[in-house]
Amino acid sequence: MGPEPIRLEAHNRSARMLRTAMGAAIAKWLADPEIVEVMLNPDGRLWVDRLGEGISDSGERLGAADGERIIRLVAHHVGAEVHGVAPRVSAELPDGGERFEGLLPPVVAAPTFAIRKPAISVFTLDDYVAAGIMSNGAAETLRAGVRDRLNILVAGGTGTGKTTLTNALLAEIAGSSDRIVLIEDTRELQCAAPNLVAMRTRDGVASLSDLVRSSLRLRPDRIPIGEVRGPEALDLLKAWGTGHPGGVGTIHAGSALGALRRMEQLIQEAVITVPRALLAETIDLVAVLVRDGTGRRLAELARVDAFDRLTLEYHLTHLITPEGDNR
Repeated sequence: MGPEPIRLEAHNRSARMLRTAMGAAIAKWLADPEIVEVMLNPDGRLWVDRLGEGISDSGERLGAADGERIIRLVAHHVGAEVHGVAPRVSAELPDGGERFEGLLPPVVAAPTFAIRKPAISVFTLDDYVAAGIMSNGAAETLRAGVRDRLNILVAGGTGTGKTTLTNALLAEIAGSSDRIVLIEDTRELQCAAPNLVAMRTRDGVASLSDLVRSSLRLRPDRIPIGEVRGPEALDLLKAWGTGHPGGVGTIHAGSALGALRRMEQLIQEAVITVPRALLAETIDLVAVLVRDGTGRRLAELARVDAFDRLTLEYHLTHLITPEGDNR
């Protein structure tokens, strides 16, 4: 047997050990299409996030030794070290592609992890309307934005459903004949476009900024990005604003204005002077998602009109505010 089959067998054996270590309960949840995320707290409680229901205590418990074993197996599988000096591991699990974040003491009292599953099915804009997450008018505005090649930022906090809405917008894009070059750092986005190139970052090999620049040489019509979180914001702004409109991206922010301010902060990681006028010209729509006691909903949808050089303020037209649909 040559070296490649041996490496493949070792990889498969490691994957089987990891799945076995997780136990029947976690395996069941990972196989359940309704479960979005599985979380272990330091007290041993296992929590699950179920579509349409939110987070709840599963009633299952996992001992500290078992939790640590899972974290160490994940680290071993991706060739990382995890211990008291380096107590954190971020990885993608084998087979299912789930995103894993694990922590060991001393940064937590006991082993802690979260397993976030990639989307299995796409929640369409029509599904959003049917679920009461957004109005029909908002869905039509977003649909028209995709059709008219507007650049759309999807903003919100952790767990608000930014990726899910982005996938809904990508489903609209997939109906076009455009060539899509999709960029992300973890496997979350789904696009069924026939002419698709999907790229992913790799630590020490290719950053988001590297891939944005590479994408321009691949003859893209649109450049969607999984999450804008660093200096690539400037590269993306230039790409979207100079011949490649119709992009979609996510950003951590709690409001439309906050999303633009966050873009400013990220751009400042690359340059001192932020091209605010270019930012206002390039970003066309900002959709803001929230998660509260009633569940997830589209709380704000704003059109970016201009940047006022005298007042140094962005001019936004709010199509939806937290108080309701303005249209």
